[in-house]
Amino acid sequence: MPIFLKKPSRTRNTLLFASATHVWSDLAYALTVPLLPLIQSDPKLLLTYTQVGLLRSVFNGASAILQIPAGFLAEQLGEFWLLIGGNIWVAAGIIGMAAASSYFVLLLITFIGGLGGSTQHPLATSMVSRAYDDAGRSTAVGTVNFAGDLGKLAAPVIAMLLAVKYGWRFTMRVVGIGGLVFMVLATFVRGSLSLSRNVANISKSDGTNIGVTYLHAFIILNIIGFLDSGTRGAALTFLPFIMKNKSLGDEHIFVMLLFLLSGGAAGKFICGWLNERYESVSLIWVTKAMTVGLLIATLATPTYWLAPLMLLLGIGLNGTSSILYSSVSAFIPPVRRTRGYGYFYTTTEIGGTVAPIFYGRLADLFGLRLAVFVMGGITALILPISLALHSPLKEYSNIEN
Repeated sequence: MPIFLKKPSRTRNTLLFASATHVWSDLAYALTVPLLPLIQSDPKLLLTYTQVGLLRSVFNGASAILQIPAGFLAEQLGEFWLLIGGNIWVAAGIIGMAAASSYFVLLLITFIGGLGGSTQHPLATSMVSRAYDDAGRSTAVGTVNFAGDLGKLAAPVIAMLLAVKYGWRFTMRVVGIGGLVFMVLATFVRGSLSLSRNVANISKSDGTNIGVTYLHAFIILNIIGFLDSGTRGAALTFLPFIMKNKSLGDEHIFVMLLFLLSGGAAGKFICGWLNERYESVSLIWVTKAMTVGLLIATLATPTYWLAPLMLLLGIGLNGTSSILYSSVSAFIPPVRRTRGYGYFYTTTEIGGTVAPIFYGRLADLFGLRLAVFVMGGITALILPISLALHSPLKEYSNIEN
């Protein structure tokens, strides 16, 4: 049995709770991806690439705004109720998006609803990182990360089952109502979780005991997270349109996205496991080199090779994130991890917010092909930047061992 499963029941239940909420949260945010072509062609909307990118960016970007305040608040109040409340907020927002009658109204509701997502990633990851503060932490964090991709996997399946026949608005209403019901039911498991916090230590810690070397490494980690999240957000936004330009129908696009997100889910879990055994920077190089090559290859790949390409691209796109999320805990002391993850996730969400707008505008001006080439070039910058993490991660590993 894996080490991370050889834990007391409360610890395992905490992992299960954080993973389950992550499944729904990422489903809610990923649902717009397969629905974007349908939203774009809605007679009431008729969007440009820039407007599509802005819509996607606003939803993701809104979730970054309150992540740092949520981290500070959770250090005093705990994560549980903030996680539940944030996801209920998102669910209500999705229901509201389905009722939007114009692009401006859709954008406004998308922003308001997206604010609720500020709680999910930093709080769930911190909760699990604290519960697994010794052996098995990287795999446990990777498992939570992987769980979110199960939600993303469900998005194109739900789109195939509902959106093709009943439309994107009906689909969003169903998912939103389902989220409300799920979160209410989740409140009953609180007593079975490991939620204890050393508030005294939190209040006494000044949060500066990262050390100069580690602080530098944390900044580098945030830069990599910014670039990585930007590529992932932009790729998920515009890959459906690359497929559409290859004359694929809506159902075929949903299937290709299913392959992409399946690869992403596998990549997060596998890389979380590998990160317990192999050097992190090497794994970053493998996953990001895959991303650059395969992303550009989508432009020329025949449709009959798209399925395996999407599977491999998903591994490259998402695998890096498990390595980065686990590395945060190497540079932040346990009592400050909630706010540390808040800072990190805010940085990554900013990357995921800016990138779709930037590449959408680039696509409107110069075409989607050029935008993808630029995306590949910017992603490649992660490779030399990541080398700066080698020494501090090795130093942390020596101290921990």
